[in-house]
Amino acid sequence: MAGVKLFGCWYSPFSRRVEMALKLKGVEYEYIEEDLSNKSPLLLKYNPIYKKVPVLLHNDKPIAESSVIIEYIDETWEGPSILPKDPYERAMARFWVKFIDEKCAVAMWKACSSSGEEGEKAKEEAAQLLKFLEEELKDKKFFGGDNIGLVDISANFIGYWFGIVQELKGLELLTKEKYPNFCEWVDEYINNNFVKENLPLKDKMIEIFKALA
Repeated sequence: MAGVKLFGCWYSPFSRRVEMALKLKGVEYEYIEEDLSNKSPLLLKYNPIYKKVPVLLHNDKPIAESSVIIEYIDETWEGPSILPKDPYERAMARFWVKFIDEKCAVAMWKACSSSGEEGEKAKEEAAQLLKFLEEELKDKKFFGGDNIGLVDISANFIGYWFGIVQELKGLELLTKEKYPNFCEWVDEYINNNFVKENLPLKDKMIEIFKALA
């Protein structure tokens, strides 16, 4: 445990991604909670470029950015594979993670935080992007097939965090009528025993979202 430390924040979906990856692999680690409004000197030292969580410290060597960290974890420790073994499937998993992070999550967060014409435009964009994920999940239990993998872990913001925000905001963007495949994945994902144990409590998330708002 002394050789593995994780700087994170309990309500960050990106931190939770990395914690899930470590636990899937059975890696013991020391968790260091960061106050994002008053970042520690160590966090700024280990991630001077982005200055954000998560940061994994392994044998005093820092790795930043959640998707990069997860790939490092998958390649470093034995245990269940997080990324597919097949080169093409690995490439596609990376593609969907990039799509989720750079397109979907951005548009969905904007749809929640914007109003008026800008908000409507963001909702339309998010709705179009969700259609791609809906199609990708056709005839699948998880993005990784029968088992939770990289894309599932990376989609946790949409699967859990966004659902809470949508409920608080009274939005009807992600619904079973519009996205039956995706909503079925959400149910499978958040009710999976392993995932359930590693998600922040809903009541606490509601408190933090209200405080941030």
